[in-house]
Amino acid sequence: MIQPVTIHYPNGVKFQPQSDNHSGHVKPSLIKHGGRGMTLEQEINESNQYYLSHDIAVIHKKPTPVQIVKVDYPKRSAAVIREAYFRQASTTDYNGVYRGRYIDFDAKETKETTRFPLDNFHQHQVEHMRSCLKQGGICFGLIKFVTLDQLYLLKATDLITYWDAQEQAKGRKSIPLAVFESRAVPIKYSLNPTIAYLDAVDQII
Repeated sequence: MIQPVTIHYPNGVKFQPQSDNHSGHVKPSLIKHGGRGMTLEQEINESNQYYLSHDIAVIHKKPTPVQIVKVDYPKRSAAVIREAYFRQASTTDYNGVYRGRYIDFDAKETKETTRFPLDNFHQHQVEHMRSCLKQGGICFGLIKFVTLDQLYLLKATDLITYWDAQEQAKGRKSIPLAVFESRAVPIKYSLNPTIAYLDAVDQII
């Protein structure tokens, strides 16, 4: 029987996958679009490969540094990682260069149908986006409403507005779907690339 790997954040807190109600980073479960099953992360990675191979943009998923602290050797030829720590808190999932501009964004999913819970993001991710914006970077979130099969590009400035407002006494802890419908840029699926999210970026720069 395969034992699960224990991973800890830099402060020692054990990493816990988010619940099925809404997820932070994309889950390994398959999401079907047009009969083909892919995770949102796979779709973005495939799209990035298309952009790279056609000299459109250079955008990659950021690696997450992990410190391995416990390894078992059930066989001489095989090692099994039992415990590891994230060396540092992650910022956002993707970054790169497009049209001479720095791009930085994160991909999130939710099964909610009327709102996007803000706790999908973490404070350090929002602060990272805030810092990138100050340097003239293009920052946003690719937000997937899984049940509705709708994908949006939400500008970091809009995300930060709602993030800061939740600190107030009666501030919302989520962003209504209506805000996405009125302020975010909808993204359609296509053949090449799978997700033409740079078309949406063109609309915000």
